[in-house]
Amino acid sequence: MSTNIFSQTSYKTYILVHGAWHNASCWYKVVSLLEAKGRKVIAIDLPGHGKDTTNPTNITLDDYVKKVVAVANEQTGQVILVGHSMAGVVISQAAEELGTNKVAKLIYLDAFLPKNGESVFSLAEMVQKQLPSSASNTPPLMQCIIPSEDKMTSVFKPEFAKQFFYDDCSAEDIKFAQANLSRQAFAPLATPVSLTDSNYGTIPKYYILCTKSKDLDKTLLSTHVPCKKVYTLPSSHSPFFSMPEKLVNILNEVY
Repeated sequence: MSTNIFSQTSYKTYILVHGAWHNASCWYKVVSLLEAKGRKVIAIDLPGHGKDTTNPTNITLDDYVKKVVAVANEQTGQVILVGHSMAGVVISQAAEELGTNKVAKLIYLDAFLPKNGESVFSLAEMVQKQLPSSASNTPPLMQCIIPSEDKMTSVFKPEFAKQFFYDDCSAEDIKFAQANLSRQAFAPLATPVSLTDSNYGTIPKYYILCTKSKDLDKTLLSTHVPCKKVYTLPSSHSPFFSMPEKLVNILNEVY
């Protein structure tokens, strides 16, 4: 009986959180590969994305965080929060609220890794200031999106998605990914996080840097907050499509 109690308390669940404009479907290869290794894993749709039909117009960062917190609290034992891109900010704030008893580890997949008071937009601005203008052939983000009339949301232009997100992905994966892009609220990207050293600061963090990503060079972000380890993948911004086995090997190692 003591063995069962031990395994129950040490059991961890991966919660995969997608980035901007995306939804849970982007993780489908990763979910099946992790499950094949005997891991429990849940990929969630943030509010207004995928199967979640919430109107994105008034969605806030707090709405995103509440979803992650609710799913985490439904799990037995601790969770490992994995955030892609924009979701780095989401899992950071969720970890702050859930605390060290619930969150075992944080994994940032080519993601925005914030300090207290920072947002996706402020981190992106910080990175762009550090990079020479010739560092990328990718168009500026604002040229790749279509804002809504009220300027509260945007959609990503399909003709730029391949270059921005899926440069090393198969034609089949690109077609699937583009078909699942969602309208994105601006508010969660502009809202600063509120983090403390006692909660967020004490949770072990791991960074997976995609070295061939064309959306934004996140090398600076991988060291912006101390991490236990920084891994690299020679992939675009979407290794869950282009090299899921290598990504899963890293996730499984961090477990």
